[in-house]
Amino acid sequence: MVQQIFYSIVFAISLISAVIYIYMWHKHFDVNFTMIFTLVPVACLGYLMSASADSLEGALRAQQIIYIGGCFLQYFILLSILNLCKIEMKKWVRPALFLICAILYASVLTVGYLDIFYTKVTFDIVNGLPVLTKEYGGMHTLFNINLIVFFLAGLITIAYSYVKKNKQVPRRILHLLVLPDVICVFSFFIGRKIIPAVDPVPLGFVLAEFIYLLIAYRFNLYNVSDTAIDSFIKEQDVGYISFDFNYRYLGSNDVAKELVPELEDILIDESFGYKPGQRKIRHFLDSFKKDPLNNSFVYTVHGASEDPEDDRIYNTNVNYLYDGNKRRGYIITFRDDTANRRYIKLLDTYNDKLKQEVDDKTRHIVDMHDNLIMSLAMMVESRDNSTGGHIKRTSEGVKLLIDEISKEGSLKLSEEFCQDVIKAAPMHDLGKISVDDAVLRKPGRFTDEEYKEMKRHAAEGARVIHEILKQTDDESFKTVAENVAHYHHERWDGSGYPEGLKGEQIPVEARIMAVADVYDALVSKRVYKEAFDLAKADSIIMEGMGTQFDPSLKSAYEKARPRLEEYYRNLADS
Repeated sequence: MVQQIFYSIVFAISLISAVIYIYMWHKHFDVNFTMIFTLVPVACLGYLMSASADSLEGALRAQQIIYIGGCFLQYFILLSILNLCKIEMKKWVRPALFLICAILYASVLTVGYLDIFYTKVTFDIVNGLPVLTKEYGGMHTLFNINLIVFFLAGLITIAYSYVKKNKQVPRRILHLLVLPDVICVFSFFIGRKIIPAVDPVPLGFVLAEFIYLLIAYRFNLYNVSDTAIDSFIKEQDVGYISFDFNYRYLGSNDVAKELVPELEDILIDESFGYKPGQRKIRHFLDSFKKDPLNNSFVYTVHGASEDPEDDRIYNTNVNYLYDGNKRRGYIITFRDDTANRRYIKLLDTYNDKLKQEVDDKTRHIVDMHDNLIMSLAMMVESRDNSTGGHIKRTSEGVKLLIDEISKEGSLKLSEEFCQDVIKAAPMHDLGKISVDDAVLRKPGRFTDEEYKEMKRHAAEGARVIHEILKQTDDESFKTVAENVAHYHHERWDGSGYPEGLKGEQIPVEARIMAVADVYDALVSKRVYKEAFDLAKADSIIMEGMGTQFDPSLKSAYEKARPRLEEYYRNLADS
């Protein structure tokens, strides 16, 4: 009687645990959990039947039911451990292990007919209790070995995951996984000796159920991909429609049916896309099929009024529908993007207005900056009684040379660089601000000492420009402007000043400036000389190509010369 009560209680608890699992069940639960919660009540029922048996045949049938759990529970426990520990088996391993369990169970079914599992069985009623006496055969020994191997494989997997996969598998889950495996094996091999009155194995099964309820409840929270998808769909009102590869309708949720009313009238497995209201969705599918990268679309649901503000705009994405790792069709998702698009539209309008205001302010600041530089350069020039108008003329000469250089493309100068050189040209003589008036305004040729003083203006110009522009964000312009001022008196053959640079050691912006500077000096009247005619100036410039000037500028100079000469003739006539 005690055995029947014990097994009845255990069986009832196993059923309650299974019902709780069914209540908790989620589509993302591990299928091995479901098998465990199915087999435990079956095995417990077998123990209850064994306690109620009144014949050898009844006792043997009870044993066969008990061994359903004995043969297969450890298999599904091992699979659940491998799955929870994110360890993949080769495809052939799973069916091979199942085949071993099936062969063992097949040997159980031979009890009473063959002596491979039990070599001998007798049945008696002792003190009102059924007693089945068994002598074990070779297959039972293999059964025990199989249990031990499965048990050790599970423990090794858990230990490996604890050490190697501690960032992928939660420690709490690993701790819990050890318990059902240990409990089942302990109750089978040791528990029977400790509690001889009843078989503790079904109690071990029930305890394992409790632990798996905790694991199932907890692990689903760790399954970020699945919980995130469920949460996203629920909270964000995401609509989805699924199709197979033949465009047959598979299903949709309520959000999608509200967006595409035609879904209410279509049957599962019906071909989709031929009716007028379905053609836009069909177009999305066709576009994705042709090019899977083309998977983003806009789906507009018009409001009751003709006001566009009443329309709802949905981001629509087409992707493959997966069953595990296999592509089985297509899934279309809809997400309401109306508020975001209205915000972007408002922001774009505001940004356009703001950009226009910033451009206007920036242009104003740049104009002020350029005027300030030009004014400063002209102020410095006004101290020199021999170079009136030199700044404007050389600036024009640089423009003409840069224009021809850009057309040729031989020097491969960027547009930004060219603009910087043109903008920097008026600053090339700023260093004269530091030259003594007595030298700068001398009405005749310089002495050696005076010429030495005058040559200081190149390096001083670079220093002054550096100080003026040190707070600017335009580093490229600052560099160009300093180089133009510092090196425009250097010569290609290395005989120039202030550093005696040679060839391509001289920055290209300074080489360009040198041609325009010397040309203007030649064709302009100075206190120490008369102006050369244009032909004489051209002859001197051409002779200087390769000695004073960069020979690679020869072609650009020759092409710019007609416009240079025209510019200077117009100045002479005005």
